[in-house]
Amino acid sequence: MTYDDTNVFAKILRGELPAHKVYEDETAIAFMDLMPQSTGHTLVVPKTPSRNLLDADPASLGPLMAVVQKIARAAKQAFEADGVTVSQFNEIAAGQTVFHLHVHILPRFEGVPLKPHTGHMEKPEILAEHAEKLRAVLGKA
Repeated sequence: MTYDDTNVFAKILRGELPAHKVYEDETAIAFMDLMPQSTGHTLVVPKTPSRNLLDADPASLGPLMAVVQKIARAAKQAFEADGVTVSQFNEIAAGQTVFHLHVHILPRFEGVPLKPHTGHMEKPEILAEHAEKLRAVLGKA
């Protein structure tokens, strides 16, 4: 299948849709997931268009993973998490719902299960608060 530049992440990258951004460089952006599965659930999205990992330009993956690592470290610190789950899905059968390569960063807390990734959107003020916590830690990096 071909890349569809009308997907929600492409629109965020072009500034057509708002997002609670926490980080941006020349290769990727990171922003809060609107339907978080954990406190501080963040998405890292490369600026290079690709449906997923399977069709991505290999040259874009190294810079993407460097940003994923940076955000994962910051999320663990900002939310005082016990650990961090990093996940990425490829195609419908694997759970992919937005067809632009993206990586989920989920701060994890001992004994606290992940919430389902349903249609329930988090309150904007909570997302803004979580974004500010992450930006504060990233500003110290």
